[in-house]
Amino acid sequence: MKIMPWMLAALALSLASPVTAAPSAEQEKAAIRDVIARMQAAWNRGDFRGYMAGFANPDVIFVSRGKLQDGWQGTLDHYIRDYGGSENLRGNLRFYDIRIEMLGPDAAQLISRYRLSRPKNTQDGINTRLMRKREGKWVIALNHVSATETP
Repeated sequence: MKIMPWMLAALALSLASPVTAAPSAEQEKAAIRDVIARMQAAWNRGDFRGYMAGFANPDVIFVSRGKLQDGWQGTLDHYIRDYGGSENLRGNLRFYDIRIEMLGPDAAQLISRYRLSRPKNTQDGINTRLMRKREGKWVIALNHVSATETP
């Protein structure tokens, strides 16, 4: 068999190009949990923009208190208006009982509980989130919050 120059070039390219395996479901779940942990830390230090980094921008769909927020900016405005006045209003946020189901390589469903501890009106609730992988990073594309307040 005669070796053609294109065969040598194809062989050289195949040896030089590393094969990268797609992340496993567990790696993707860990990456999603990391997004949620960074959001929680940002909230607790009063960094609402840092918190919002976990949401799709500008097209997040956010449902809370029976209302649709107006995209990413409307959600940020809501947080600043309703929670930004003081540390007592903002409280301390904790996400827990996080359950993630991978729906595909770029989509996951996340359901978690949360507690927003404050001197008055502690909130407990559940978040239902559609996570999407965009440009290599996980963001919340759809967020639905169901909450109760304890006086």
